[in-house]
Amino acid sequence: MPKVLISDKMDPRAAQIFRERGVEVDEITGKTKDELIAMIGEYDGLAIRSSTKVTKDVLAAATNLKVVGRAGIGVDNVDIPSASAAGVVVMNTPFGNSITTAEHAIALMFALARQLPEADASTQAGKWEKNRFMGVELTSKTLGLIGAGNIGSIVADRARGLKMKVVAFDPFLTPERAIELGIEKVTLDELLARADFITLHTPLTDSTRNILSAEALAKTKRGVRIINCARGGLIDEVALKAAMDSGQVGGAALDVFVEEPAKASPLFGTPNFVSTPHLGASTTEAQVNVAIQVAEQMADFLMSGGVTNALNMPSLSAEEAPKLKPYMALAERLGSLVGQLEGEITAVSIETEGAAADLNQKPITGAVLAGLMRVYSDTVNMVNAPSLAKERGLDVREVRHDREGDYATQVQVTVTTPNGERAVAGTLFANSEPRLVDIFGVKIEADLAGTMLYVVNEDAPGFIGRLGGALGEAGINIGTFHLGRRAAGGEAVVLLSVDSALSEKVLAQVQALPGVKVAKTLRF
Repeated sequence: MPKVLISDKMDPRAAQIFRERGVEVDEITGKTKDELIAMIGEYDGLAIRSSTKVTKDVLAAATNLKVVGRAGIGVDNVDIPSASAAGVVVMNTPFGNSITTAEHAIALMFALARQLPEADASTQAGKWEKNRFMGVELTSKTLGLIGAGNIGSIVADRARGLKMKVVAFDPFLTPERAIELGIEKVTLDELLARADFITLHTPLTDSTRNILSAEALAKTKRGVRIINCARGGLIDEVALKAAMDSGQVGGAALDVFVEEPAKASPLFGTPNFVSTPHLGASTTEAQVNVAIQVAEQMADFLMSGGVTNALNMPSLSAEEAPKLKPYMALAERLGSLVGQLEGEITAVSIETEGAAADLNQKPITGAVLAGLMRVYSDTVNMVNAPSLAKERGLDVREVRHDREGDYATQVQVTVTTPNGERAVAGTLFANSEPRLVDIFGVKIEADLAGTMLYVVNEDAPGFIGRLGGALGEAGINIGTFHLGRRAAGGEAVVLLSVDSALSEKVLAQVQALPGVKVAKTLRF
């Protein structure tokens, strides 16, 4: 039974879901890094919020860990490269906070439009400054969205309900999606020039860092009001302060800051500035939602292999996983076969046809690379294999064919070597049993399991008897025997499984048999 540690305070529903799904769970919160390192080795999964730091040292001690689940969107507290290198899947719950964060952005927009925080403070101080607080209506104003993804699209929907006109800058927003959302797709400069309110809903990347710089703020409509509930660092805070002081920006509301906790900021004390302490996800509903989602995602992965919202692995739904499982087993064995038989490999092509071509290709590719790269690392798996392949400069291609082949479903792995291209192919028998059907152009039907002997020889009478005799004299029992050849009297291939390991001495004896070109032990 898989075992999960919940190391940060989380809604009790998370632990309940784990237990309902057949996962053992411990709720142990508030531990130091050293305490976490001491206990993490016994767990298959780690469920966290923002307090637990999943560092390289923690991951090194987590010898059984398979998945880290973050109940929330931010994973700044997880060393993702180290997790990937260790073969640990890292998941988050990007949609559990969406409505809550979008509503907070709308709330801050109202707060700016009507100067609510300052009016509240003034009134509670015993003043009655009715003439001081002159707000603006949202109706008919233009809202500029920087980022029209999941949260941005919810903000757009709410803003349209308020009778606002919505324009959006998002390089990934298609014209069709813009029409569906009822918004206008524009360039960043157009948005800056037209928007009465600007709200940001984009990740913090090299291309979005300081997207509202001093230069960008100078291009805005004078008196614009700005809201940021996404990430600190999207706005140059010093430049924003200067723009507010000059009146170029009429007001700003920030839920996120470059440095958090934000104990000091150049913006604090500025008139028409509203701030909240990263409350975008802070509703009862959101906390329950992300706890439920992270537990469901982790349980799916540990119990059925489903991968949802992973940051370092292709998604694989719980429904897809059973269908893909035999294909992934086939793909891994094909990758392992060529990895063991070929030395220097510069490129690999994974081709699917028939039923295999209709499936999610990424897990199949990951499985091929895991088998292939096992020659170089004994800790490789589907999570870290693509990064290992990239480190080695391996060119990886995926090809789908809609043609009809010899089999209803087939996976072919072709590797490029200094001696040219070499290909192996396999299929599934009874939709579940992996079977090799072609090895380097030789038709052969063979299981790939356990310890096997691979022999390339000249097709000649008596060879099979001599091979069987040599193994028998050495006390090696043959489990299965598979034979293929290019043509009568030409090159032949023998693949046989054996019940015990072959010593170097026995392998040398096989190699010395007349007509043998290659003799090699394979392990699956």
